[in-house]
Amino acid sequence: MRFGLFIPQGWRQDLVGIDPSEQWETMRSLARHADTALAGERHPGSRHAWESAWVYDHFHTVPEPTGEATHEAWTLMAAFAASTERVRLGQMCTCIAYRNPAYLAKVATTVDIVSGGRAEMGIGAGWYEHEWRAYGYGFPGAGDRLGALDEGVQVMEQMWRTGSATLDGRYFQVDGALCHPQPLQVLDGVGPDGASAPSIPLWIAGGGEKKTLRIAARHAQYTNFDGQLEGFTRKSEILRGHCEDVGRPFEDITRSSNYNVVIGATEAEVEDRLRWIGEHYAKTVPAKAEETVADFRSGPLVGTPEQIVENLQKLEGAGMTYAITYFAEAAYDRSGIELFEREVVPALQG
Repeated sequence: MRFGLFIPQGWRQDLVGIDPSEQWETMRSLARHADTALAGERHPGSRHAWESAWVYDHFHTVPEPTGEATHEAWTLMAAFAASTERVRLGQMCTCIAYRNPAYLAKVATTVDIVSGGRAEMGIGAGWYEHEWRAYGYGFPGAGDRLGALDEGVQVMEQMWRTGSATLDGRYFQVDGALCHPQPLQVLDGVGPDGASAPSIPLWIAGGGEKKTLRIAARHAQYTNFDGQLEGFTRKSEILRGHCEDVGRPFEDITRSSNYNVVIGATEAEVEDRLRWIGEHYAKTVPAKAEETVADFRSGPLVGTPEQIVENLQKLEGAGMTYAITYFAEAAYDRSGIELFEREVVPALQG
């Protein structure tokens, strides 16, 4: 199994109390930790714990908008590209409507080049109505948002794989947009007739069964959907059906999920961390604190290392081979991350 780490950027109330002048250093330091941290005991031959570092693409905080910090995703991607050396860099996930897809493809290519070929493109149809309307994007129905996702992915693929894009679509009109240089990464099977071509890996995020997973079957190198065992299994089977319909091997797509991690050496320590989450959210969104704790508590990566390993092994058996993890306390306390690195990651790395 492979692991990614979300870097706190404020969206989930995870930089509260840190002065804005110190927030970049907090984020940079955690990105560099993901870049260098080893799994298990530190000895010659130890493997890196984290394959990737991630941010969210949002402008307003959750579970409701506040005046707290929310740093912009692609600005952070560029900054992390220049301040790390190994770890791969992604967003889970970019909203297709927030940036013209030809422009977005160009931005992502520049990040790929600055990072030496480490960019990942997480992309989705978007959902957070408040920020859509606040920023002047309106809020189209789900069908239109998914239609824009389908067209936007086509534009990005053309830009990366051929160096230019033209599309006279319902949602986007692009006429000879150039992308030079192309990405440093070269992916197998994405060019004409299944040849290799320059490209950035596409993560199609979302579990919509009729449209999103069908778009993923056509275009994705990775998917990202429901991380609970029952839901993951259902979405996987629907994805398999779409792959069969479009004539693509199901095994070509790596299936990932996002997870809140609340880890403690004992169950009492887990409860202490959950209590801290409630107290932390109560500072800024007191009406949502109890609900937020309940949401954290319901996840499969809440418990002792042994309990989390057992749950991940079950998920791995269902085909979930890439876990992208979020630690609510990361900006203030790394002990949970370090415990996960020592006792969970080695048990799943194979």
